[in-house]
Amino acid sequence: MSAALQNQRAARLRDAMAQAGLDTLLVAGDAWRSDYIRFAIDVTPMEGLALAVIHRSGTTQVFVESPAEARRIAAEQPTLEVSWGPAPIAKAEAALSSCAPQRLGLAPSHLLPLRLAQGPGASSIAASTAMLDKLMVRKSHEEADAVARAVVLADDGYAVFREAARVGRREFEVVADLEAWFRAQGCPENFMIMGSGGQEVRTMHPPGERVLQAGDLVTTELTPCIDGYYAQICRTLVLGQPTPTQLKAHAVYVEAMEAGIDKVRPGVTQGEVAKALNDVFRRHGLGEFITSAYTRVRGHGLGLYVDGPHVLENVDLVLEPDMTLIVHPNTYHPEVGYIVLGDAVRVTQTGCEVLTRTPRELFARR
Repeated sequence: MSAALQNQRAARLRDAMAQAGLDTLLVAGDAWRSDYIRFAIDVTPMEGLALAVIHRSGTTQVFVESPAEARRIAAEQPTLEVSWGPAPIAKAEAALSSCAPQRLGLAPSHLLPLRLAQGPGASSIAASTAMLDKLMVRKSHEEADAVARAVVLADDGYAVFREAARVGRREFEVVADLEAWFRAQGCPENFMIMGSGGQEVRTMHPPGERVLQAGDLVTTELTPCIDGYYAQICRTLVLGQPTPTQLKAHAVYVEAMEAGIDKVRPGVTQGEVAKALNDVFRRHGLGEFITSAYTRVRGHGLGLYVDGPHVLENVDLVLEPDMTLIVHPNTYHPEVGYIVLGDAVRVTQTGCEVLTRTPRELFARR
């Protein structure tokens, strides 16, 4: 990530702290959920828990468990005060104690050790997850540009996937080709799930041993990360000639996704976008298959992770310019099996820009 973007995020964070009346903010992260700490201090934990104590005055202390982690972070971010030890929670607790009676913020709630939430100055601690969520969902123009660059990589990656998905190959062999290509492009991370088969397939999963067969629907969700920002594409292909039934079913998904994308603009809620998608399935007599028994979400934010709430009918997050999200009506179809289709979009001043360039078609791999 560029130094300019890092500095911009740091300034936005300190402005938000000032508006919330926070003097000090503790942010936690680990290798699985690093998005909050990456936003705050541009550090990606690789091993164990990392705790950052950010003082609005300008200094930041980072506590980790491993000496190797401490050396790596200090080399990457020389302005940080990094220390390590077998008990980073105790070290962070001591740092917070020295701040009393200042106003403290803690985030994110799902990673915070209970000891810190109930520790020194508990009466003056403010839950600050929502503050950071708001910063990450409401992107700067430069952050939205970073997501757009990752979308280009996702489009190119799907072309590689289409070439790799051939009859007789195992699912993991297809993914191995794609992972090798992403790494060669300088992409350090790609979250990916896929599915293969027919009417019996009801979801996607990590790649397995299954051998691809003629007539299969092969689905995938690619989520490459570049410069710390993720993008996603969802598409379905057929190994062989698509049947009329498959083509008819896929057309419903195209109609639904386009209805959802047409709804994306400032002032509209994510719930309204989800309803536009779901209403198409209802009109086609497929309302049963937009329930949680068959599908999970109708889309989600894109950024340092899956930003903010998912696109569901009960979500009232209001869209604003430069928010980035994927709209995907992924669900089971009773006649052909699980189908996926998803485009990444960027909210503009008057509507949205579709970032994905891969055609919205049921691809055939002959």
